Amino acid sequence: MTVGELLDQLAEALAGPNVPPARADARDLIAALLDKPRFWPSGNRALELDEPTEGAIRASAARLKRGMPMQYAVGSAAFRHLTLAVDSRVLIPRPETEVLVDLALMVSGGVGTIADICTGSGCIALALAAEGSYDRVIGTDLSADALDVARENLRAIPEERRALVEFRQGDLLGPLQGERVRTIVSNPPYISPAEAGDLPAAVRDWEPHLALFSEDEGMAAIRALVRGAPDVLQPGGVLLMEVDSTRARLVRDVVEGDPHYRGVEIRLDLTGRERFVVARRKES
Repeated sequence: MTVGELLDQLAEALAGPNVPPARADARDLIAALLDKPRFWPSGNRALELDEPTEGAIRASAARLKRGMPMQYAVGSAAFRHLTLAVDSRVLIPRPETEVLVDLALMVSGGVGTIADICTGSGCIALALAAEGSYDRVIGTDLSADALDVARENLRAIPEERRALVEFRQGDLLGPLQGERVRTIVSNPPYISPAEAGDLPAAVRDWEPHLALFSEDEGMAAIRALVRGAPDVLQPGGVLLMEVDSTRARLVRDVVEGDPHYRGVEIRLDLTGRERFVVARRKES
């Protein structure tokens, strides 16, 4: 079967309310599984596919048809310059989290030791290791399954940078006991369980709830990070968190209410939403 024939068949098979627009999704699915640019299938319709490749593409299309997010269906997601393995054990990396990496590189200067709390797929930690000049990058997560994915994704960064990265299991800052780091960055769970019904089905039904939801109206993990970070940060070190845009000002108020911090700021994402909170630990 040729790429064009399979593209046409999948577009027809995927058509329906759960997978719009079907042709674009069929094209993107084929491109992802062949590790080609997005529009490559449209320009290479005459190329013939072998049976194992065709079968793998059809299996992924069947998963997509059931409502599985594209990244899970193909088993990978793009994040900055990296292509990462993802499945239902980890959140799908978002474009706004790429901005979090930019902010972390800027506020840390790309040096020292940086810790990524709730690392999930390892997307933040691995991007920082690849792009910065850090001495160490530590990623923590409560989920052993998520850390298995993160360790698999070590292969996405240059070999000479992999030894700088260490993944540790435990709740939030717990795995950092006894450490002093220059920067803490985190994309913690920040959605209230009561808000589950407001989420898109592709998120609510497929992505890990441990990484999505937090008690105390979505603030439990954030409050714990704010409370515990001063014991881990070096004097003058930076805490940087990605938060829900509807809670950014509440998070800022929580941080400002802690006497260990100064210079608390809200930063915007690419769409102009209040999405990140930055704070510096006082020197004394």
